[in-house]
Amino acid sequence: MELVLQQKQTLNLVMTAELRQAINLLQYSTYDLYQYIQEQQAENPLIELVDHVQNMYTNRSASTPNYSNEFPPDPLDFTADDRRNLYDELTEQVNVMSLSEELYALTHYLIQNIDENGYLQVEITDVVAQLNVSSEQVEAGLKIIQQLEPIGIGGRNLAECLAIQAAHYYPEDEFLYQLITQDLERLANRQWEAIAATYECSLEDIQEAFTRIQTFDPKPGAAFATNSAEYIEPDVIVDMKDGKFTIQLNDSYIPEIRINRDYLPLIQQKNDMSSYINHQYKKFQWLKNSIEQRRDTILKITQAIINHQLDFFHYGFSRLKPLTLKNIADEIEMHESTVSRATMNKMIQTAQGTFDMRRLFATGLKRSDGSSTSQTTVKMILKEVIDQEDKSKPLSDQKIADYLKEEKEITISRRTVAKYREELNIPSSRQRRQVVRQ
Repeated sequence: MELVLQQKQTLNLVMTAELRQAINLLQYSTYDLYQYIQEQQAENPLIELVDHVQNMYTNRSASTPNYSNEFPPDPLDFTADDRRNLYDELTEQVNVMSLSEELYALTHYLIQNIDENGYLQVEITDVVAQLNVSSEQVEAGLKIIQQLEPIGIGGRNLAECLAIQAAHYYPEDEFLYQLITQDLERLANRQWEAIAATYECSLEDIQEAFTRIQTFDPKPGAAFATNSAEYIEPDVIVDMKDGKFTIQLNDSYIPEIRINRDYLPLIQQKNDMSSYINHQYKKFQWLKNSIEQRRDTILKITQAIINHQLDFFHYGFSRLKPLTLKNIADEIEMHESTVSRATMNKMIQTAQGTFDMRRLFATGLKRSDGSSTSQTTVKMILKEVIDQEDKSKPLSDQKIADYLKEEKEITISRRTVAKYREELNIPSSRQRRQVVRQ
């Protein structure tokens, strides 16, 4: 073996830092872009930001915070939040009861271990060990909590939660209570013939019990959840004006990027400072150009989508046509990956609602006449067929597939029907079956 030192010329594709940042910039949402620009200002002394958002509060005192680089404050943010949570509601009910000191402390401990849905999240044995009390005392405290409102609070599982509600609303219906505590799983799977044979009752009796259970609340504590509402901020707005669709980027709060002219004289000098300033100046130019290029790319892609999906923008998802990233890429002469990144993390606001931009792309299914229809349209047809079926004899997945082929000229397999049905959260035919009273 001999060691040899030799030169070799190769050609490699290298992704520069600027190219990597440009790719990230394209797939940012508008808010992500806003944050990125703020970060760039902090790193680059040549960048000045001019905020176009007019502050709604013009008469501030000297002690009022400055919001020049933030969103204007929402008046609702300064309103006292008087919403009651589940813990407050249960505690108030226990406080008016005449309980011993030990039982009072025990019930408060149990309340603190109830989750936001109203379920007890601690085992009886754990409470016994931690508080050095008897299991009988814990059961007594739990019984008190399970009598509080909202009805169903304090259940350790779904069956117990529903059983509490059954005992409260239908105290005379022992059969209902028995079904919940002993046969809830079979009842949920609508194995009604087997249940009828076990209890020697009619299908109508089981149907009545099932109907009553459907009126119960499986999450009695959820009404007191304190989660604040989440608002969707669209990145692209499509509107109709004078009979034509207009496109607007929802970036009015994105500040204007300007150069700090105090540093410009240093560019012409020949020293270490000028080298640094020149580098920051190039980064400033790159940022402005990349943002403008991002804007043009998103507008161009959105216009191409509108051209392909005109029926959707007029009539909704039932008229959504098959569309792929490649279709758009070919039309606007861009790479498919560019279209993918530009539509990533983008919300679009239309007359049909606000949703992820990717929903406007849909793979197609062939019809018998050679044309295509989108998966979204097929799912809507499938849901309509199931909504109109005979509830006493619901259609199987194979019968739905046969119907789509014969009546709608859409060729689809049974497995695909089952997949779409599960995506729509529609139960199987056995679980959809109901007993129709004569």
